[in-house]
Amino acid sequence: MRIILAGPRGFCAGVNMAIESLRLAMERFGTPVYVYHEIVHNTWVVEDFRRGGAVFVDDIEQVPPGANLLSSAHGVSPEIREIAAQRELNVIDATCPLVTKVHREAAAYAKKGYTIILIGHAGHDEVIGVTGEAPRSTVLVQTVEDVDKIEVPDPEKLAYLTQTTLSIDEATRIIDRLKQRFPKIVGRSKDDVCYATSNRQEAVRVLSREADLVLVVGSANSSNSKRLAELAAAEGVSAHLIDGPPDIDLDWFEGKKTVVVTAGASAPETIVQQCVELLVERFGATVESRMNRPENVKFSLPKPLRG
Repeated sequence: MRIILAGPRGFCAGVNMAIESLRLAMERFGTPVYVYHEIVHNTWVVEDFRRGGAVFVDDIEQVPPGANLLSSAHGVSPEIREIAAQRELNVIDATCPLVTKVHREAAAYAKKGYTIILIGHAGHDEVIGVTGEAPRSTVLVQTVEDVDKIEVPDPEKLAYLTQTTLSIDEATRIIDRLKQRFPKIVGRSKDDVCYATSNRQEAVRVLSREADLVLVVGSANSSNSKRLAELAAAEGVSAHLIDGPPDIDLDWFEGKKTVVVTAGASAPETIVQQCVELLVERFGATVESRMNRPENVKFSLPKPLRG
């Protein structure tokens, strides 16, 4: 068996920044440090921090007044920021800058009186946060079929935004249909899907042509990880999304000669290597790395943690 390690894979700049922010916050302020929602969507990362003294909450009211609160990489709505201020929380904003950009775009469009078509997945932390910038002006669209069902007050004053972790192909199809139905709709010439999501999807698309099976390391609630597995399957290759070595079924690899291993943007490289080591041990696999598009992006830490 041959294993091709896809590159880029795993942690993106936003995840690295968020994880380092929480680590430093716990070091400087002591524990507990409260985190609104999961710091990133990965069970290994969350459990590791939980053991170290981080407390993850889904209700801001669970955070004691005056406590240290770190917002996750996925961002929060203005309402949550306001409640945090009322409770006099020491807020450390670890939102990915690319998500923050979408928040600002939503607020700007709403201020100009636009109805915002937000392309994303219902219930995702990022979508909830962005919608919170203009809840009365935002319409969520998840599929091409949804586009044909929406009703808007003024078809000539529409704008679209996208969740940063969508499938590129999925976002493109929906945007194309929006432009067909609403010719006056405005939006970025390029959607808001982030560079890391795009790069990981491109690597899977290219390497799937050589693969008998694609293994995606990432948690089930990680949107970008799920998109990688879906993309490989759409290319006609058997694909499995796994959280780590315990999820691997050795029967998957019977008769498979080339296996591509990749990871979502919130999956630790240590877990990827554990999965690879298991396959090397069981199947005597050779391993080669293949970098499709190098990444050199780095985001600054939140101001309270700099220096």
